[in-house]
Amino acid sequence: MIEALRNALRLPDLRNKLLITGLILVIYQFAAHVPVVGVDRTALRSLLEGQSGGLLGVLNLLSGGALQNFSVIANGVYPYITASIILQVLTPVIPALEAMDKEPGGKEKKETYTYYLAIPMSILQVVSQIQIFNTLGGTPIIPGFGSDVLLTITVIATMTAGTMFAIWLGNMITEQGIGNGLSIIIFSGIVAQAPGNLIRLLNSSTQPVVNIIFFIAITILSVIGIIFIQEGVRRIPVQYGKRVRGRKQYGGASTHIPLKVNPVGMIPLIFAQAIISFPALLVNLFPDGPVRQSINATFGQHQGLAYWLTFFALVVGFTFLYSDIMIGNQNLSENLQRNGGFIPGIRPGKRTQDYIVRVTRRITLVGALFLGIVAVVPGIVEFIYRILFPNEFVTGVAGNPAYVLSGSGLIIVVGVVIDTLRQLEAQLVMRNYDRFIR
Repeated sequence: MIEALRNALRLPDLRNKLLITGLILVIYQFAAHVPVVGVDRTALRSLLEGQSGGLLGVLNLLSGGALQNFSVIANGVYPYITASIILQVLTPVIPALEAMDKEPGGKEKKETYTYYLAIPMSILQVVSQIQIFNTLGGTPIIPGFGSDVLLTITVIATMTAGTMFAIWLGNMITEQGIGNGLSIIIFSGIVAQAPGNLIRLLNSSTQPVVNIIFFIAITILSVIGIIFIQEGVRRIPVQYGKRVRGRKQYGGASTHIPLKVNPVGMIPLIFAQAIISFPALLVNLFPDGPVRQSINATFGQHQGLAYWLTFFALVVGFTFLYSDIMIGNQNLSENLQRNGGFIPGIRPGKRTQDYIVRVTRRITLVGALFLGIVAVVPGIVEFIYRILFPNEFVTGVAGNPAYVLSGSGLIIVVGVVIDTLRQLEAQLVMRNYDRFIR
């Protein structure tokens, strides 16, 4: 890996891509420290210290660490992720959206619609986020928000503009830098928070030795498992028929289709994090009552069996959903038939497509269950700690070593590193460098 970075830095164009990526991340971190006008920093600090492992921790993760300062980009890229989810779910339902994907330039047009939809989603999140902060903390985060018209419009407009700026920075990384920009922004926020979370875990707990042992064990086992699942591949054999042209014979080669155990990486987890936070954000737009309190207690505090089972189901469901979408968009059966290839024992055409989908769903089950288990590791650790230390258990990062990076954070970190290294490898291979991922 170090040698690869050296090789990349020797090439002017790759060096520029790495520098651009680093510069954009620095700009994002600067913006993450610019607070919204009127924020009560004391109330914000006390709230985040008490709720660091719940909804606020997830929103902070999705914002790349910007929420802890309630900055102008505190929404992060979450509204864009939500807009993407909505359009992806509606695509099979609305024929016009499905046809748009197959048209020339259709994906670019759909991307534009996602940007447009991200604006109202950002406005909704601003209002909901401030309301849930006020509910959880008991003290207004922005005194006068809602009653002062000018202040309310200023905060909404500023944070919505900050969201679009964050999305633009992510797209700049994708186009001009290395890796997927939105994922790298989230990745940088997770890594930046990790040292502070680890210090809080060791200083605030009465069991520092147990906590550090749990943290090391969770991190090592999770990373090994994530890499093993991410790199797992099922190979489907493919045979190409022989063709005779004049006196020459073409084709007849054998190859395979590599189907990954987890073909969609950490995308289902990011989307599940976004969806699981939505009920607590939405319910705070309505008057207080038992339903609102119940939803806040479950999805706002991120505690209880109902929350963890829902989160597990969302991760598994999104993994299957995106695997099906990805396989459908690749049109593997049509491409094989067009090039004279076939799977031995399977008829070309629809039978081949059905076979590929069936195999994909079967192997995706393993990847989906693994992602779901890793995602709920904080809940498992919380259950164990409540049994081991019933009188000393502390919620949040201060009492749960799984929240230092969290299962979600680990999957995102490992996935982004692998994806970025692969893209860097591809760039180096194009320039005749040997492979460097051993």
